[in-house]
Formats: sequence, structure tokens, C-alpha cells
Amino acid sequence: MNKLFTKKYRDKVQIEVIKSLNNTDLVNSLLSSSPRAIGDAVQNYLEDNFVKCLPKELIKDYNNQFARRSMADFAFTDINSNYYAVDSKTHNVDTAFNMPNLTSVERLSRFYEDHENYFTILMTSYSISKQKKPIFTSCDFVPIEMLDWNCLTLGALGWGQIQIANSNYISINETNTRKKWMLQLCDNLEIFYPNEIAKINERINRFKSIRKFWEKQPD
Repeated sequence: MNKLFTKKYRDKVQIEVIKSLNNTDLVNSLLSSSPRAIGDAVQNYLEDNFVKCLPKELIKDYNNQFARRSMADFAFTDINSNYYAVDSKTHNVDTAFNMPNLTSVERLSRFYEDHENYFTILMTSYSISKQKKPIFTSCDFVPIEMLDWNCLTLGALGWGQIQIANSNYISINETNTRKKWMLQLCDNLEIFYPNEIAKINERINRFKSIRKFWEKQPD
């Protein structure tokens, strides 16, 4: 088990993130903000401050400078040379449904060819107070392989996009191994790809019929 993802250290990081996000200046600056504005502000804040929430005795290097299309919002290396790419997400618990994208199946499969790499989800949840301010209530700090497949789904973008099926229902399996999780991903893709082929064939046939219709029309 990676030491940083033991319950002791995960709980510590999660508590520190919530304490940090609920600081008066940040919360006051987000009065009546939209969910997107809150998400952007949280990401920007954590880029500079997440390192303060990590256990100093385990962390070696921290980096918050990434291109917009990178799979990481910030990243760090621990004393054992493990590399953590962190994807920051926010969730408004007052909403009924959210399905955030996590990463491409192809990008993750390449990233996980190195066993020292960890694609890590940092999901912070909040509610809106009567004063229209966000109150940060909980946080999940986990490698993607700790997210049980019963709370994940696949979206049709590129090779396939791993998504949280509904942010209101996140299931964490602390005993899951990377091997087991990746084999489940492969099993799910064996079902997903044929279904996508069937959808594409249906669309091809649809536009074949549309073509026949237009070929009969006058110029």
C-alpha cells in the first residue's frame, strides 16, 4: 500500500484541504458565484496552497505549472520517487446530478505503464449558505484506482473518457489494487467499444437514407 493513501494520511490531507478552503478571504470572494467560477477559483487557490496540506515528511517536490490540456492541475513527487498527477474537481452537493470527466482511457493506460505514477483525484464538495457563500464540507483525496467502478462510467470522447457517473455518489474501495482496477477497465471497454460501433453503424445507415432522399431532389 502506498503510504500517502493509507487512511491516516488521506484523512489528514482531506481535513487540511477543507480547513484551507474555508478561509474567510476565499469564501467571501466567492459570494454569489456560479459553480464554474467556484471550480476555477478553488483550482487556482489549491495550485498554490495544496502543498501546505500535504505531509511534509513524505513530500519531495511540488509543481503547479502545467499546460491547460494537461491531465494534472498540480503534481508532486514523494520521498520514494512516486509521482502524483492531481486532478482537482469541485462538487455542489445542492445539485441533483453532475458527471465530471476524469481522464482519457488511453492517456491513463500510458501513464500507468510506470508503476510509480499515480493519477489522483482531489474532489472537494461544498454547499451554498443562506448568505450565498460556498461552505466546503468534505473532500476525497484518492488515486483513481480507489474509485469503485460502480460509481464510474465511460463517455464517448476519443478513445473513451472515464467519468464519475454522479458526483453525489462516490464509492471508495481502499482495498482495490491497480491491477484489479485496470482489468475491470479493460472488461468495461470490451462492452463499451462494440456498443459504440453499433451506434456509429446506426448513424451511417441514417445518413445513407438521407443521402438517397437528397439525391432525388431537384437542384
